[in-house]
Amino acid sequence: MVEAGMETSQSNDPCTSPSSSVVDAAACDLVTVPARQGLEAVDILRRGVGDAMGPVLHDGGCATLGFLVPAGTAACWDVPGSTCTETDGRGLELNPEPPVEGSDWLLPPGEADLATDPVVLRRALGEAARLIEAADSCT
Repeated sequence: MVEAGMETSQSNDPCTSPSSSVVDAAACDLVTVPARQGLEAVDILRRGVGDAMGPVLHDGGCATLGFLVPAGTAACWDVPGSTCTETDGRGLELNPEPPVEGSDWLLPPGEADLATDPVVLRRALGEAARLIEAADSCT
């Protein structure tokens, strides 16, 4: 069984991701997920061939992970168990210091692309939820 807050959509027709190959770092949105699912998704994304991953934040208590995605993603993000916050150009400063007090970079800027493709992230979160469900049903 999937833990509360860990379900993901299986839609193969997600909202079209912003199609610019250059992402303005000051205009990224932030997808937040439970840490367990987020860490699984990070592993899946790192194993993917050619799947780029942007910076990833974790909160101070390590309860959630946040993936930077292109601006505009929040308008059509519908993955259950996650939230996508629109920055509306207020700007996430992509420098070594985390943009939110009490957080830290799991994958800092400079070691990652500017943003994670939301379509790729949606697939990784779905796979992560299925892996966690399978692992939990074996115990």
